[in-house]
Parts: sequence; structure tokens; C-alpha cells
Amino acid sequence: MKLLIVEDEKGLSDSIAEYLSSEDYISERAFTFDEAMSKIGVYEYDCILLDLMLPGGNGLDILREIKRLGLLSGVIIVSAKDSVSDKVEGLKIGADDYLSKPFSMPELAMRIFALMRRRNFNSENIMHVDGLQIDLLAKSVSDEEGNELDLTKMEYELLLFLVENSNRVVSKSALAEHLSGDMADMMADYNFVYTHIKNLKAKLAEAGCADCIRTYYGTGYKWEK
Repeated sequence: MKLLIVEDEKGLSDSIAEYLSSEDYISERAFTFDEAMSKIGVYEYDCILLDLMLPGGNGLDILREIKRLGLLSGVIIVSAKDSVSDKVEGLKIGADDYLSKPFSMPELAMRIFALMRRRNFNSENIMHVDGLQIDLLAKSVSDEEGNELDLTKMEYELLLFLVENSNRVVSKSALAEHLSGDMADMMADYNFVYTHIKNLKAKLAEAGCADCIRTYYGTGYKWEK
């Protein structure tokens, strides 16, 4: 899962990114209004943590641009501004949640988890997909008999991303960006995506899901239900 942290306080931004990394989230960061506007115009994010008071502009204008572009990113406003009017305005524009500073990192992580669960999985913690059981809290996958698949973090993220986009071809570049963030722009090829897909397919085949991931040569991959 890929997030964008829009926060001008570098120390706080560092702390959020470090904690979320320990929770297996990929985080990119923007410290100014212009940086944030540039990133949302180029990259796709599962969730955006949005401060309101930024050098160069107001976070609510970023939120308006997110909605104007029709982006599907979840948005959590994270701000020291605790007035009712700011909260109401943000939610009216289309923010999904509002968290006032100061906050605990576990609270932030659970807000993100709850948001993504609501948006992608109908508030379920356990998903049942094609003979697999995916535990979103434990970040584990088991077969029909309860045997846990030995997936790496990258393989788990690939599986979840493909399941989220069931019956839709996901491009190699989208997979690379999802797994590595904006570092994908600096990669000469997508060999690491091929490797993870190959390994994931092999483990799924052992669990009885040999044909769930279909390869579209030269294009990408699709989870077929």
C-alpha cells in the first residue's frame, strides 16, 4: 500500500514515514503545497495524509484538486487546526477522516487501515478469495485447509493489489510503482516485478490457485475470479 505524507514539519514527517514503514506501508513525502500538487498529478496513492497549513498554499486546495482530478485516493486530514469549521469544510470537500495533532502513531496506522478496509473490502478484516483466506490485520494468507502461505512482504502486497483490482489488467509500471514508490521512475526495467510475480504464482499454484493470475504479455497482469 502506497501513501503520500503531505507535512511541512520534517521531524514529524520523518516519524510518520518511519513508523508506517515498520507497518509495511510505502511512503512518499511532500513538504510544500507545490510538491504535493506535483505528486498527485503524476502518481497514484492508496491514501494521502494531508496537513492543512503548508508553505505556499492551503491543504484544502490540494483536496479540491484531488477531487477535481477524480483520484480514488483516500484522504485523511492531519492538522493542528482543530476548529469545527476546518473539519466540516474538509469533510464536505471529500476527505475521508480527520485526525488532530498531536496523535499517536498506532492511532494513525489504525485510521489508515480502517479507511482502506472500508474503501476496498467492505469493512471486512478477513477476505475469502478463490479458495484463499486473506487476513488483513495479520497480513497473512492461508489456503482452504488453513495452511499459511509463506509469502514475502512484496508477494503479499502484489497479491493484495491484484485482488483489489480483480478482473482488470494492471500494468507492469503500476505494479512497480505500487511496490517501490517513485523509485520506479529510476528503474531501467521491471525484472523485479517479473521475479515477484513468478514466485507468487508458484506459491499460489501449490495452494490450489494455479490460474488466478493471468499474464498479458507486454501489458501486465490480471487477477481473474
